[in-house]
Amino acid sequence: MKKWILFSLILAASTIIKAQDTLYMRSGVNILAKVTEVGTSEIKYKKVDNLNGPTFVALKSDLLSINYENGTKDDYSKVPKLEGNVDLFTKGQNDAIINYQGYKTAGTGTLITTAFPGYGFFLGIAPAVLCATSEPKDENLGYPDINLMKNEQYAAGYKQKARQIKNNKVLKNYFSGLAIQGGYLLAIVIAVASTGH
Repeated sequence: MKKWILFSLILAASTIIKAQDTLYMRSGVNILAKVTEVGTSEIKYKKVDNLNGPTFVALKSDLLSINYENGTKDDYSKVPKLEGNVDLFTKGQNDAIINYQGYKTAGTGTLITTAFPGYGFFLGIAPAVLCATSEPKDENLGYPDINLMKNEQYAAGYKQKARQIKNNKVLKNYFSGLAIQGGYLLAIVIAVASTGH
């Protein structure tokens, strides 16, 4: 009986291992996947360890080949490497400039704490550093198309630009808060000087 159970487990494991497609990328990465769609310039797939998860997209020009579970193979080694990745990266950056608004809470919070009379310099530095060094949260990115974000190059461009926008806004608001602090100090000096005469 134990031999029968062991044999069944081995048979099931070999079926599971065989029931997958393998994407061989030009970068040297091999992805165990289930290809769901083959388009003219890209393929869509799900990762084998999360078949109910998101659908990913890869350009054919980024692939060497796909070995399918049924034993067939598609060879993409002759597909010319497109500069589409650069275009998708740049498109991600441009879309972030247009759509990313998630920095507003961090920027406003930094401005308010830094502009607090008397103690703003000390109160504002912690939120400024924390906000400027943290990645924007995915739910705050405001990207226009979930399918584009599944492309690694587009997502990298979008996230990089979103972080840069957030950092710039937080630092700008921190220095604006310091300028407000300087204004308070100048007003106090002028008020004290005018009452001293």
